[in-house]
Amino acid sequence: MIEIRIHGRGGQGNVVAAYLLAMAAFEEGRYGQAFPNFGAERRGAPVMAFVRINDEPILQRNQVNAPDFLIIQDQALLHVPGVLNGLMPKGNILVNSSQTSQELTAEFKQNVIAIPAGALAKDILGRPVPNTALLAAFFALTGILSHQSLEQVLQHKFKGAVLDKNLNLINKAAELVPANQWKEA
Repeated sequence: MIEIRIHGRGGQGNVVAAYLLAMAAFEEGRYGQAFPNFGAERRGAPVMAFVRINDEPILQRNQVNAPDFLIIQDQALLHVPGVLNGLMPKGNILVNSSQTSQELTAEFKQNVIAIPAGALAKDILGRPVPNTALLAAFFALTGILSHQSLEQVLQHKFKGAVLDKNLNLINKAAELVPANQWKEA
């Protein structure tokens, strides 16, 4: 089973990202589970979402405490105590950041890939919502699910110009990372 924890702030599409990830698993005939965890429901408040993907039914219903991967939608959250807790020893971190992957890897002593997902989303969507860009990068890095399954779930969620912009965004985001770099993880 693959476990992913997504950290972000209210309004960044954390919960949507988790559900899209689980739906992409379903598109490929796998099992997916996604659920959020948040306190005060307000824009900017820290939000966590949890995702599990497996080839067999998922019976666990608890939070993801030992993730294989972290997706962090706000670089500032890297400095919040507990955000990196539980990451598996060979776990990987994908973060929305203007800093380089090398800078963040050196700072946090973890394998970090950084992409400017928020800036890319602002350029393409007109809003700095990094969720779909980060998912596209995650799919490209891991090969866990195909880019096509992400396209399919976006087609279920959006229509018209919004869909076209999101498809453009995920294509550009996937190009920013080395394909299958985390496949063995």
